[in-house]
Amino acid sequence: MTVPAKFFLQWLSSVAGATTQAAVCRAAGIKRSTLAQQLVRGRVSLATVAAVSRSLDLPVVATLSEFPHFEDLSSGMKPPTEAELLSQISDADLLQEILNRNGAAENLTAPLPVQLSPGHHKSSVRAWLDAVDSSDLRVKVARQAAIAPQNLSAQISANRLTAELAIASARIAEVGLTNGLVSTGFLSPTEAGWVPGSRENALRGTPTSSLVSLASHRLDILSRILRRSEEDSAAVQSVWENLG
Repeated sequence: MTVPAKFFLQWLSSVAGATTQAAVCRAAGIKRSTLAQQLVRGRVSLATVAAVSRSLDLPVVATLSEFPHFEDLSSGMKPPTEAELLSQISDADLLQEILNRNGAAENLTAPLPVQLSPGHHKSSVRAWLDAVDSSDLRVKVARQAAIAPQNLSAQISANRLTAELAIASARIAEVGLTNGLVSTGFLSPTEAGWVPGSRENALRGTPTSSLVSLASHRLDILSRILRRSEEDSAAVQSVWENLG
């Protein structure tokens, strides 16, 4: 998703003053040609807006709220639910927590704490949608965004979701509007207003039986994905063999 170049330049002038675009690009770590192309096209990407905002030490969510279609982003921030917090814990960390608890139970010791990897993991988008889904969320999002369901599925399978779709999903699910942007990696948990350590607390406070059920669900999905991948690879190999 993008914002109008006119509004971006107005915002940039208000926060960066007389700073040149070249200096802004250097500080934000983006190519000057990239920004120039976006300005010529009249649309500036959200990634560019976020990068410039961070380089100026400005809150990304507050910055986005100044642009059309994002005005309620700041006011729509809510603490993540327990399910959302758990969704941003990787499969490996989830399994390690279960193993640590089982080992501790056998040895009558306290379980070793798992050092969680960053929130954006290889299935974080699907896991977040599953955590907030009311059974027909994907259908509603595709209908509202006027996109084909298979296109939405393709994004989810690739662990991607545009900011527009992430926000739309959160709005329909009635959760914090910035929470989906954490699952896509666009925002850090801190930028989205998540309390530091909240993922760890959610993990520690969840019963082992619930963690096992969640891990089982994740592994079932992974199994189906791997099976399709293996079948596709076998089909490709068969074609090459037939070609000689």
